[in-house]
Amino acid sequence: MVETLRNAWKLQDLRKKMIYTIMIVFVFRIGAAIPVPFMMPEVLAASAIFGDGSLLNYFNMLTGGAFAQATLFALGISPYITASIIMQLLQVAIPALERLAKEGEAGRKKIARITRYSTMGLSFMMATAFYIMNRNLGAVRYTFGFPGWFSAFVIIFSFAAGAMLIVWLGEAIDKRGVGNGISMILFAGIISGGPGAIIMLYDMFIAASTPGFERYYAFVPAIVIIFFVLITAIVLMTNSERRIPIQYSKRVVGRKMYGGQSSHIPIKVMMSGVMPVIFAGALLSIPGMIRGFGNFNPYGWADRILSWFDYTHAVYAILYLFLIIAFNYFYVSIQYNPIQMANDLRKNNGTIPGIRPGKPTSDFIARVIGKITLVGALFLALIAILPIIIGAVTGLPIALGGTSIIIIVGVSLDTVRSLESQMMMRHYKGFLE
Repeated sequence: MVETLRNAWKLQDLRKKMIYTIMIVFVFRIGAAIPVPFMMPEVLAASAIFGDGSLLNYFNMLTGGAFAQATLFALGISPYITASIIMQLLQVAIPALERLAKEGEAGRKKIARITRYSTMGLSFMMATAFYIMNRNLGAVRYTFGFPGWFSAFVIIFSFAAGAMLIVWLGEAIDKRGVGNGISMILFAGIISGGPGAIIMLYDMFIAASTPGFERYYAFVPAIVIIFFVLITAIVLMTNSERRIPIQYSKRVVGRKMYGGQSSHIPIKVMMSGVMPVIFAGALLSIPGMIRGFGNFNPYGWADRILSWFDYTHAVYAILYLFLIIAFNYFYVSIQYNPIQMANDLRKNNGTIPGIRPGKPTSDFIARVIGKITLVGALFLALIAILPIIIGAVTGLPIALGGTSIIIIVGVSLDTVRSLESQMMMRHYKGFLE
């Protein structure tokens, strides 16, 4: 990875793209520190809604701490992620959107435009809910001379505008930067919490000298070891693939013979990347947001049901596991079409050894993809819920660790692969030279 970054930095155009991406991320971090008028972030940060098992704590992690500080980028990319989930599900349910998705670049642009409009609507809805939550907590400052409706308008509009500005920053990285823009912003938000996590582990290790906390002498080194083991496992599984062998038959054209070579179809074990984890986390954060935004009786049945979606609850872990598996299968079904792959092989005189062309080939490819998808989905789910289990056993606040590691490693590998592909294109001479 370091070698790839060093080689990419030597190329002038890639160096400009990398600098541009860094500047956009810098702008994002500045926006995450700009306070919103009429807000008292110290009241919000001191409230009990950001407990270790709270989903609002997860929301705060994705925004790099901007949510707890009620800054301009407090909503983060959650409105965009939610809108993307809705659009991708609607593409399966609504034939018109499915046709748009198959129309190539023009159709994708139309879907992107609809997603942006949906993001705008969700941003205002979430900003309104966030304002109501802050008002209930007493974190809204009513300045003398300004009516209450004016304060509400400024706060809601500022949060919604910040969410749309993040979408624009992500699209700017897509056009002129390196990697996926939204993923890079999500990566920047999570990685900004790294120093705080290191300080927390250090404080826990120091606290081990206190009577009653001696177990931290074993727990803290174990957490560090598990962290590096998880990174290694994610990298290995991300680069793993199942290769389906392909044999192309020979054919004679004039006096020349073509074909006859062997090849393969690579099927990635984690072909959907980190998106199932992001989408599953975003979907499960909705009940926690409702609980935090609403003013529920702590002893009522509604609060009791919504508490099931805390990170420390077993119901959340089970739903998280099944949603990751479901989203993984959903993304794979979009990316791979066994029938189309079998038809393409037959058109190019290619066959899988021992498998007849046509339906047997598509059935074989579907079985292979199904098995590989299950392995990748179970691995993603295990990595995501393992810290939750460890946190429940040890009592340490590390429930967010699995999701963070998957996102950080996945985005890093995707960015490096993007740089490698662009460097390869620049070193390819072409047929005119």
